[in-house]
Amino acid sequence: MTAPIRRRAMLAAPALLAARPARADWRPSQQVRIVVPAAPGGTTDIVGRLLAAWLQPRWGQPVVVENRSGGGGTIGVNEIARSRPDGHHILSGNIGPNSTAYSLFRNLPYRPESLIPVSNVITGPNILVVHPSLPARSVPELVAHLRANPGKVACGNPGVGQSPHLSAAWFAQLTGTEIVHVPFRGAAPAMVELIAGNIAMMFDNLTTAMPHVQAEKVRALAVTSAARNPQLPNVPAMRETMPELHDYDVSTWFGMFLPAGTPEAVVMELNGQIRAMIDQPETQARFTQMGGFGAWSPPAQFKAFVEAEIRKWGEVVRREKLELDIN
Repeated sequence: MTAPIRRRAMLAAPALLAARPARADWRPSQQVRIVVPAAPGGTTDIVGRLLAAWLQPRWGQPVVVENRSGGGGTIGVNEIARSRPDGHHILSGNIGPNSTAYSLFRNLPYRPESLIPVSNVITGPNILVVHPSLPARSVPELVAHLRANPGKVACGNPGVGQSPHLSAAWFAQLTGTEIVHVPFRGAAPAMVELIAGNIAMMFDNLTTAMPHVQAEKVRALAVTSAARNPQLPNVPAMRETMPELHDYDVSTWFGMFLPAGTPEAVVMELNGQIRAMIDQPETQARFTQMGGFGAWSPPAQFKAFVEAEIRKWGEVVRREKLELDIN
């Protein structure tokens, strides 16, 4: 799996400082909206709201967040893809509708060239969590339970094609198990159902699952990254739990996009503001608390990263033989 573009600790490297873009002389002339293609409460929403709170006092215009969930995030992305490229319409995107969707959906109404990748914002692993009533305190115990109950265990996800969905699909493929995928309109609604015991397990972004794990409302079995996460040192990496999962490694990401045709001055201004926000100690502390890492990058580098993610997840989707229509 492709490693994150960079962790926050690497931002001070001389080469990166040299790549830092000059701030452009552009400001919005009216209200700005940040479209979040998911329900409130998930990482995509958190990142969008953090950026809105940062931009509003600096741009001197209202910056509002609009949640447009559904279609695995594609409905919200398409809304921005069709918006005026004038700098007043921003997408808080993620790995699902901005990479896996291109190979997952037959009738996707937008293409990669419909959007301008501006910068990554945060990256981190997913985490496998189960309801405390499930008789499994480790990944091998969960696999044994799934094998004894094929097609009977419900696994929630924040939407078809999102990284938690594909994390679960790949897990089931490698372990030879059969789970029931239950999609929701975002991570927060799925987590509510898991805590209530209406579903038994789910893969979620660590950034949004962390408070529920720490409150012991759900039981964490493994993180999906190649190594353990510093915020949960006692939770193993998936690949260390079973020989079948030796190659398992998934990291997810969340970044900002603009409609194709947006002037370069707008792109560079937004990119610079994202860099400045991530540089703040309060932002770094928040990301650390969430179990994630700041991941600013210049637009060209983020574009190359997104293109690599599209190719990588296209291979995973094809191996899973997943192909859907957007309803």
